[in-house]
Amino acid sequence: MEDTLKKYCKSLLGATYDFQEEWNAVRFHVGGKIFAMLSTNEKGQKYITLKCNPAKSEELQETYKDIIIPGYYMNKTHWITVYYEADLSVEFLQHLIVGSYQLIFDKLTKKLQNEIMKNNEISK
Repeated sequence: MEDTLKKYCKSLLGATYDFQEEWNAVRFHVGGKIFAMLSTNEKGQKYITLKCNPAKSEELQETYKDIIIPGYYMNKTHWITVYYEADLSVEFLQHLIVGSYQLIFDKLTKKLQNEIMKNNEISK
């Protein structure tokens, strides 16, 4: 599942990634801003941390108790952590990832958004 999530994050328009050694986390960015972070906690549980609308975050945490929690290392109002090895579908996880990506992309300057879209056209 981890490789599938990494591949999906990398496939999003303008996505870049790096490894944050202190957190033992692979971070995915668009326009220099993080939209996803994959890591493993001290218990060996694999998780992905994503940006999320606060109202949606509360709903998800209520529906998926102990699987979706407030974001590790992040603002707990705007970020969620998802233990993706739980019984969650790839499609559901991809939906959460693209939602996070879109929240970040929409906050970028129009100039940066246009550069990302233009670079995508050039690379086709």
